[in-house]
Amino acid sequence: MKDNQLTTMLSLENVSHGYGELPVLKNLNLTVKPGEFVVLVGPSGCGKTTLLNLLSGYLKPQSGSVRRSGITRTVYQHDGLFPWLTVKENISMGLRLAEDKKHYENELRELIELINLQGFENHYPHQLSGGMRQRVELARVIAGDSDILLMDEPFSALDYQTRLRMRQELGRLLEKRPRTVVFVTHDIEEAVQLANRVLVLADRPSYISRELQITSMRPRNPTDYAVVEATKAILNEFGLQVTEK
Repeated sequence: MKDNQLTTMLSLENVSHGYGELPVLKNLNLTVKPGEFVVLVGPSGCGKTTLLNLLSGYLKPQSGSVRRSGITRTVYQHDGLFPWLTVKENISMGLRLAEDKKHYENELRELIELINLQGFENHYPHQLSGGMRQRVELARVIAGDSDILLMDEPFSALDYQTRLRMRQELGRLLEKRPRTVVFVTHDIEEAVQLANRVLVLADRPSYISRELQITSMRPRNPTDYAVVEATKAILNEFGLQVTEK
C-alpha cells in the first residue's frame, strides 16, 4: 500500500472503552496521516496501551469506530524475539511472505546493515545486549511491506544512554524505510525527541487534553530548543509548573 494515496492511515471516532466498571477512554477522536510519527504520553494507567491495542485491532471499542489502512505491526516493551532463532532467522520472520529468493536475500542483508549488526547474523538473542536485541526487533518489524508501526514503550527497559542511541537509530531507520508510527511512552523527553506530533492524554477516563506539533528536524538532542520548550509545555499540562531561574 502506498501512503501517498491516502489521507488517513489510522482513525478513531468517538471511541470509548473500559474494563468492567472502570472507564478508561471516553469519546476519543484521533486521526493519523501517512508518514506521521505520533507519540502518546500521559500518566500511568490513563489508557495509552489500551488505545494502542484498539488501533491494532487487538481490542474492539465498546463504542465508536476504529479504522486502519494498511499492514500493521506492533513492537512491545520487552522484545518479541524468538530465543531459539538467530539474528538472521528472527529478521527473516518479517520477510516470510517474500516469494523471490534474490529479493529476500538482498532485503535481509540490507536490514542487517541498517542496524549495524554485520558479523552477528548467527548470534542468538541471549548473546546480544539489550540495545542490540531491540535493533533486531526494529529490523524485523520494518521488514517487508508493513505500513504502520505501533510501538508500546519499546525502549523503557534500556539504560538511559542506550535509549538515546535507540531513538537516533529509530529515526535513521525511518528515514531509510518510512512508516506511519504511533508510539506510546511515559518518557516526555523521548516523546519530544521523536514525534512530529505529541498527544497528551488526561487521566481516566482519558481524552486528548493537548496536542503539540514539533517541526524541527530529527535527530533532536535533549538540549535542543524545540525539545526543551515542548517538554516544559507537557510538564505544565501535567500540573508540574516549570519556572525559569
